[in-house]
Amino acid sequence: MMDSPVRGFPVSEFEARLKRVQKLMAAEDLAGILLMTEPEVRYFSGFHTQFWQSPTRPWFLFIPADKKPIAVIPEIGAALMRKTWIEDIRTWGAPWPKDDGITLLLDLLEPLSIRGSRLGIMKGHETSLRMPLGDYESLMSGLPGMELVDATDILRSLRMVKSEAEIEKISHICNIASRTFERANEIFYKGQPLAEAFRAFRMECLAQGADDVPYLAGGADQGGYRDIISPPSQRPLQSGDILMLDTGATFDGYFCDFDRNFSIEQSDDLSHQTYDILWRATEAGMTAARPGTTCRELFHSMQSVIAEIDVQGGEVGRYGHGLGMQLTEWPSHADFDETVLEENMVITLEPSLNYGDGLIMVHEENIVVQNGAPRLLSMRAAPELPIIGGR
Repeated sequence: MMDSPVRGFPVSEFEARLKRVQKLMAAEDLAGILLMTEPEVRYFSGFHTQFWQSPTRPWFLFIPADKKPIAVIPEIGAALMRKTWIEDIRTWGAPWPKDDGITLLLDLLEPLSIRGSRLGIMKGHETSLRMPLGDYESLMSGLPGMELVDATDILRSLRMVKSEAEIEKISHICNIASRTFERANEIFYKGQPLAEAFRAFRMECLAQGADDVPYLAGGADQGGYRDIISPPSQRPLQSGDILMLDTGATFDGYFCDFDRNFSIEQSDDLSHQTYDILWRATEAGMTAARPGTTCRELFHSMQSVIAEIDVQGGEVGRYGHGLGMQLTEWPSHADFDETVLEENMVITLEPSLNYGDGLIMVHEENIVVQNGAPRLLSMRAAPELPIIGGR
């Protein structure tokens, strides 16, 4: 097993993040930003826990214009938060539906409301309000002088560009998943139920050093697959099946996200042709993935290859996305997205297409945008469709 990166981040990492966000806040005349969702709270605090899986308790982090962040959290999280660089930690005994942190938030934010200050919250696409709507309405009614401003673009601009320490963690989990895929001939076999193939892959990822495999999607059918989001069935893998697994394994809170396709014992010409087109579409994406390129241009670079066989280019709406603390992050490589690529953005390239009788095929790699050619984080897939044998 390879050496792992140091877990967590030095305080200097969080200080740099705070300095950047406060500079952007000053440009928008924001007195603060209120964060309620796990990635954003963790990004600025280092507060990393699976307790977010429970919907019972809300968690808040307030970023002032000129001070360190302030945590407003349930008492059960205080011990862990004290291990971070956050010093001002305000707690209540949760769950307490009558007042789940609202009074503490009002005490914190009321001076800003009295001054008629501008408060940033996330309102945009791919964001959510992780507190009861009734509590949110109660909080806002208690802050009548506050002007709410959408801070989504500010936070996206920071999180899209990764630090070297973040890239190291993503690279490490990509290496773990790549090594697991390399063992396909040992893990997968004809006659194996698809659900067991999923289970075996997860177990091998964990054995290779992954912390978790919270996301694993895929499918298998003759000559291709038709559905990649349903839970795996007990259908045995058969000769001529194309098996695809798409993994989102994690290390220290950072994801990989890429897939691999395998043919069981044999494959037909159409499957080989489809795989070749997707592989070349990914190559076109890597050629185009340079600082200054828009996501729309990146999308069309891959679409131009896929059009050899599928003018619709699949039905997923995009050919990749950002990657990091979440399996999928902003931006999207799609016709609608004019986001400009920058150095040290970590993205996926994920072309897909329709072919044959209702079949689909997807291919995905993880890369870092650099000055010049991007750096692969996932081990590049074989240029020809791999064929794995039976036991």
